[in-house]
Amino acid sequence: MANKILVVDDEQIIRESISFVLRDEGYDVVEAVNGSDAFQKALDSNFDLIITDIEMPMMKGIELIEKVGQINPQTIVLIITAYGSLETAIAALRLGASDYILKPVEFDELLIKINRLLDYKQLALENQILRRELQREYSFNNIVGKSEAMQSVFDMIKHVSQTNSNVLITGKSGTGKELVSRSIHFNGLRSNKPFVVVNCGAIPETLIESELFGHKKGAFTGAYKDKDGYFKTADGGTLFLDEISEMSLTLQVRLLRAIEQQEIIPVGSTIPIPINVRIIAATNKDLAAEVESGKFRSDLYYRLNVVEIILPSLSERVDDIPLLVDHFTDKYRKEMGRNIKGVDSSAIRYLMNHQWKGEVRELENLIERAVIFCKGDFITKNDFPFQSDGEEEFSTKEGRTLSDVLRNFEKDYIHKILTQNEFDKEKTSQILGFSSATLYRRIKDLSIPDKPEGDNTSHN
Repeated sequence: MANKILVVDDEQIIRESISFVLRDEGYDVVEAVNGSDAFQKALDSNFDLIITDIEMPMMKGIELIEKVGQINPQTIVLIITAYGSLETAIAALRLGASDYILKPVEFDELLIKINRLLDYKQLALENQILRRELQREYSFNNIVGKSEAMQSVFDMIKHVSQTNSNVLITGKSGTGKELVSRSIHFNGLRSNKPFVVVNCGAIPETLIESELFGHKKGAFTGAYKDKDGYFKTADGGTLFLDEISEMSLTLQVRLLRAIEQQEIIPVGSTIPIPINVRIIAATNKDLAAEVESGKFRSDLYYRLNVVEIILPSLSERVDDIPLLVDHFTDKYRKEMGRNIKGVDSSAIRYLMNHQWKGEVRELENLIERAVIFCKGDFITKNDFPFQSDGEEEFSTKEGRTLSDVLRNFEKDYIHKILTQNEFDKEKTSQILGFSSATLYRRIKDLSIPDKPEGDNTSHN
């Protein structure tokens, strides 16, 4: 659908010339003879762009810009002005106009400006849609749970999301700490600003200071240019520090200073840079106990722990397991295009009786696998790796954990499919339903033979 443009000028030859050029480019063009006429047309119809002269009878371009901005802020305005009225054009830009062009109008320049403005509008619209999708994805409704323990968590998230206070999220690995942090951000006051995730336990100690605060060119070997750190990237938004307990005591001092002073100093610099960042930290450890043992600074702990959200384990919210199972089944059924109606009652009881060491993440992992291997309309106990009675269902006689069982099952199954397809990686990955890169990674991680025994040649 062609972009709709309103051309406003009391000089007929200019108005008609611009309109002719724009129509020739495929735009849907409407003309107005003065500002008052243009405003009436803007009331009757939505325009993507208005091109208007400044000096006109009935209503000047400045007044038109103000009025259009009130009824349709999404409309872009491009001003036509003579060199002598350049100061007026600058005033119009301050009122909301997007650009200006000088008389006499060069049509090639005009078309370049129009294309750039409309591209910018489309990009802004796409960003707006993306932000709405993110807000929808991380809305409170998408954190599954009706148990009393989770209702308490929801209540805290709703309250804290409307503040700029720092938050500490604690809970076992797999309970959804990052999901909660995203919900706080995307439902909060900074939702239109960056959300930056840093896993403090995954970055080498020698690099984490530079990663957080940035560095200047030549600060150390390999620093070939200036680099912004995570704090600068998250400026105005939220910085999520996962596994905060893994941060060294030396770096904790730097972090405390950044939080207290609201400024950072890049490695190799002495000049502070002001920042405005909300901190959400997360840990699976008892941070108060870490403070007592001297492994975590008490002053930093109290700076981070303005509000603490404690996520319950699945053993504390067993009633939520059927809801989570339905949620994950629906999610992976849609992703994989599987015609699965649900999970039968015996399988639900089976899952509710298990002690989930990997928490919600482990449950999601198991449901994803069950959706892959399910052969009927409903997922049953037979679609899980091992079954027996009672609490022994997820372990063997040797007492191996579920993680061990699933790992061995995955290793054996992938090797079986590889063997059946003569170690053709491309064909095997298609059968398994994931990318070749994922297959190569799983082969490496699980130490799976990638060629027949005794064969020293490589196989693609």
